[in-house]
Amino acid sequence: MNTPAETQIAGLPVAKNDEVVIEIIGMNHDGEGVGRVDGYTLFVQGGALPGEQVRVKVLKIKKQYGYAKLLEVVEASPDRVAAPCLIYDKCGGCQLQHLSYEGQLAWKRQHVVDALERIGKLNVTDEESSNRGIVVLPTLGMSEPWRYRNKAQVPIGVTEGGLVGGFYARGSHRIIDMETCLIQHESNDDVVARVKAIGRRVGITAYNEETGQGLLRHVVVKVGFRTGEMMLVLVTNGNKIPRENEWINAIREEIPAVVSVCQNVNTRQTNVIFGDVTRVLWGKDVIYDYIGDVKFAISARSFYQVNPVQTEVLYGKTVEYAGLTGAETVIDAYCGIGTISLFLGQHAKQVYGVEIVKEAIEDARANAELNNMQHVTFEVGASEDVIPRWKEQGIEADVIVVDPPRKGCDPRLLETILEMKPERVVYVSCNPATLARDLRVLEDGGYRTVEVQPVDMFPHTVHVESVALLVRNGTDR
Repeated sequence: MNTPAETQIAGLPVAKNDEVVIEIIGMNHDGEGVGRVDGYTLFVQGGALPGEQVRVKVLKIKKQYGYAKLLEVVEASPDRVAAPCLIYDKCGGCQLQHLSYEGQLAWKRQHVVDALERIGKLNVTDEESSNRGIVVLPTLGMSEPWRYRNKAQVPIGVTEGGLVGGFYARGSHRIIDMETCLIQHESNDDVVARVKAIGRRVGITAYNEETGQGLLRHVVVKVGFRTGEMMLVLVTNGNKIPRENEWINAIREEIPAVVSVCQNVNTRQTNVIFGDVTRVLWGKDVIYDYIGDVKFAISARSFYQVNPVQTEVLYGKTVEYAGLTGAETVIDAYCGIGTISLFLGQHAKQVYGVEIVKEAIEDARANAELNNMQHVTFEVGASEDVIPRWKEQGIEADVIVVDPPRKGCDPRLLETILEMKPERVVYVSCNPATLARDLRVLEDGGYRTVEVQPVDMFPHTVHVESVALLVRNGTDR
């Protein structure tokens, strides 16, 4: 039962359950519409777009802002389109299919600008402007913004009809069965559908989150866009797979592109996908793919960018901003499996990569060997510990590249960069908010942010990657 305080707050222009018509003035980082009633902010769920007049129902109110759901679009944005996906309104995978692709690219750029100005208190300028603010370029999008994902991670559940697999419904762990996903590589759809059918045929049980019973938790499919090779990973709640040979033989027969079938064992009651033990059931332990001219080995557990087409765009911009002539020493903090390091290695004299995940560094070293790059060196550890040690050993970086997780750079790493004083810093970001925060720290420490290039790695979702170029004050770009 609602208390009066939850339904009405004195002095506010709306109460819970009110229906009002408002204009949407923007979208927040989750893709919710933002509108106002007499200055009071409402966040609108359900796909309201900037510039629209919409009728909404107020769901919850707080003193500073409230939440509402979209009931009706009274006046539509010219950027509103019909979402082509049949389960778009149920699945939580995409958030922006109802916004034209041009509209998505414009919003993603504005999202970056807003974060830089609001969080970083940084001065953003137009490209034509003469004052020395940060230029935020138009978002680099895809000519074909569908079918771009090379990896599918599909949760498996059970209904009266047997195995289902698809995506979690928005905001829940209820699985929506899915036959096709328009942002997945077509081959991934086909493999998932066939694996579900084979699983039903051989009587494989699905894992039940609530009881902890059942075998198959996730089906993970990876595809090499350039090579066409496919890997299938069956994530199971236990070591033993009933009728294992029958299952593998059916997969080999029905899906000839699959060159590796692996099992990952995860018996923990957790929503983390992978457990600690992985074994190859049949075929190779890795598949291969290329980003540009660099070849990568991809194992069952290794992280590899899911959009290889845009990854090449992102890394190309990183190399451009690094300004490499072949004479530079570069440090790549948060190097992962060495994707950026090896890209940079094509143009630098020496590259040092550091990453805290031991398995990723093992992959990085193997990838360096695969590409015959002896001038690229990798070390396990936290950047903020390893880089000062390198400095003591006399390693001076001309350029430092960072590609941190969503939480941004560790404060000690930022201090280390300021102490190392490289001519350039190139910051690759997957989160505009932490990018803005960290750029502010670097600017206060003697750097100037010249340019930021948003890149659309995940069309139809709210995510946006960016590459920022910083130069030390007193140096020209």
